[in-house]
Order: sequence, then C-alpha cells, then structure tokens
Amino acid sequence: MFEDLSQKLEGAFKKLRGRGVLTPENIKEGLREVRRALLEADVNFKVAKDFIKRVEEKASGQEVLKGLNPGQQVVKIVHEELVGLLGGELVPLAKADSPPTVLMVVGLQGAGKTTLCGKLAQRIKKSGRRVLLVAADVYRPAAMDQLKVVGEGVGVEVFIQRIDDAVKICRAGVEEANNRGFDVVILDTAGRLHIDDELMGELQQIESDVKPHETLLVVDGLTGQDAVNVAESFNEKLGLTGAVLTKMDGDARGGAALSMRHVTGVPIKFVGVGEKSDALEEFHPDRMASRILGMGDVLTLVEKAQEVVDQDEAMKMAEKLRKQQFSLEDFLTQMQQIKKMGPLEDILKMIPGVGNKLSGMSIDDKAMGRIEAIIQSMTRGERETPTIINGSRRKRIARGSGTSIQEVNQLLKQFRDAQKMMKMLGKRGGKGMKLPLPF
Repeated sequence: MFEDLSQKLEGAFKKLRGRGVLTPENIKEGLREVRRALLEADVNFKVAKDFIKRVEEKASGQEVLKGLNPGQQVVKIVHEELVGLLGGELVPLAKADSPPTVLMVVGLQGAGKTTLCGKLAQRIKKSGRRVLLVAADVYRPAAMDQLKVVGEGVGVEVFIQRIDDAVKICRAGVEEANNRGFDVVILDTAGRLHIDDELMGELQQIESDVKPHETLLVVDGLTGQDAVNVAESFNEKLGLTGAVLTKMDGDARGGAALSMRHVTGVPIKFVGVGEKSDALEEFHPDRMASRILGMGDVLTLVEKAQEVVDQDEAMKMAEKLRKQQFSLEDFLTQMQQIKKMGPLEDILKMIPGVGNKLSGMSIDDKAMGRIEAIIQSMTRGERETPTIINGSRRKRIARGSGTSIQEVNQLLKQFRDAQKMMKMLGKRGGKGMKLPLPF
C-alpha cells in the first residue's frame, strides 16, 4: 500500500535534506518532485495542485525549527497536510440510539461488497454485538447463497427471502432484526452502474423506506481516479456517509485514498488489505500519512498484536525473558502469533524507520515456515535445551524438516545471539521489561 508514492517522496526529501537552509528556490525544486510523485500516484490534478500550494505557503512562511534540518521541516509540513487531505481524523461507524443500527452497502459490480459485508460483520461481532446480514442482491445468480456462505464463515446469521423485490427484502430484514433483538443489520445490495437510473432509483427507494444510519460505498482502490468519479456520482444520488476502499494491499500508488475526501467530501471509513475475513482496517488519516512518509504505524501494529496475543501468556513470556528462560518452544509460539498478524512485510513496514528501508527488498514469508518446520522436528528436550543438539541430532532435524544442516545451524546461532542480547538487557534492569508485542 502506497509503496510507489512512498519511494518517490523519499527521493524528493533526500534532496532537501542536503540543503543547509530553506530558500524559496530549493522549496520549489523539492515540491516539484512531490507534485510529480502525487500525479504519478494517480492523485487528482486539482488536489495535487492545491496540496503543493498549501505546503509551499507553510514552508516559505516558517523558520526551520530547532533540531530539524530543512528536509525534516518540509516532511513535517507535508505530514500535517497529508493528514488534512486524508480527512483529518477517524470517522467511526454510526451507532443508532435505539438498535438496530442499519448499514447499507452499495457499489459497482465486482467491487467486493459481499466480502466486505462479511468482514464488517466479523469486526462488529468481535465487539460483542449481534449482527444480521440481509441478502438484497436479487440480480446476480447465486448472490444470496454466496452471502450465506460468507455469513457461515464468520459465524453470523443471514436473512434470505427468495423474491425479486430488493426493497421488500431490506424492509423485512430490518423488521426481523428489530423483532429478534439484533444490534446491527448489514444490507448487501446488488452491484450497479452509477449511470443506471433504474437501479439507482431502487437504492433511493431502499434508503427512503429503511432510513439506514450508514450508506457505505465500496470501491476498488486499484481503479484510482475512477473510484473517485464513481464516489462522486453515487454521492449525488444517495448522500453517502462513508467509503470503503478494497484491494488496497495491491495498490502501490494510493491515488484514490488521497483524492477521495477532498474531491467528494465523503470520509473513508475502512480499507480492505487482503482476502481474509479479518483483513479490514479502520482508516486513520494520521496513521496513513505516517505510512506514506515511511514513518511506520505503531498504533495499528499494537492493535493487531492485541488481537492475537493473550495478555496472561504475554506476562508469562515477559517473566521468562527476565529470568533468561526463553526457549525455542517459546520462540515458536511467538512466531506463530506474528503470523496471525498478517504478512511479515506489512508488519515490518509499520515499524518506524523500517518501512522506507524495505524498498526493493523481498521479504520471504516462507522462511518463517522453514523455521517452524525445523523447531517442530525437534524433541521437547531439544527445544527446551538447544545445547544438547549435537551433529547427529542436527542431521535428523534437517531431514525431518526438509531443510539443510546449514539452515538448522543458522537458526541455532540466531537463537544463541538472541539469548545473549536478552541476558544483557536483564543485567541493565530487565525487571520492568514487558512484552507488548509477539516478537
């Protein structure tokens, strides 16, 4: 997400960092590069132009802050303006004063609406609320059955009425939720072109009858400016309350995210970052701006960790670290928890100072699988006391894991180095050491 833009911005800032002072000339030169980077990322031309104008005005009117070089000063200003461009702050989902809260999901065919309904349902269910999915796509063959499968996958009930009237289905679904005490209803409507007046009229009728608390437009982030144009058209006819950008894990440019709020006034509420049911992130403008500028995103990283880490286990692990009793068995447990957080490359990019250093590097997630296989090929005693692993044991472990003796040796060496580091930390006052993340 945003890789191309991040690399190009980093190149522009590098030139500015070499300057001794900020002058109108070098500011203009640096911002020309930033403007080019934005346009190549498929950001709306007017949005890019206004953005550069605001940054230039701020940069020209400020003295360089103490402790910052000229490049850092411009990065600071660009960060502030990016946050504003992306919407300023998180806009959470609406919540009805009296349940159920009704969410209507709309968009073009193939944008990922049904998948998004499942992801939303799972997210809301985790917060302890009861969710009902309503199958309101009466046009696509097997659409209702697809939603049923999605609902079963996330453990959420699906309301189905096999009739050809989407308005009646939505009305009946909300009534069902009201009668049975559901907290949230998600209406999965049919995909449609924004220029199809008849089908857009159907959505307007549903909106009029059901009065949803949220009308969420799902758009494919890979389509760039087209996504923004679609949002404008839907917003004119429906009055959208939010947008969800899907397939953002495959979008290296990010033009749709950077243009959406400024052009349409519609806040981005979520971004889809993968196919799994939990691959949905709230859209925090400040965190996204930090990611774009290679500053990482510690808060999202901590939230991901909290979802997969058992706090009691974390405290036990911290105690083991303090007493230098961390074994390969513990290492395996920690690694399995990291895997639950998503691809390793995505996790590393959230660590400040790491994201922009990964440019052009290939992060091998399969390497974690090989390490897992090596440890799982060891006996319990070998995992607890790796020092007993002699030459013949190494051969057996390599054979059992489908790896080489060199890979087994490398893992054991890395583990010994890690133990030495933990020992040093313990001597420096490890009593207060905690383990907030599964590393």
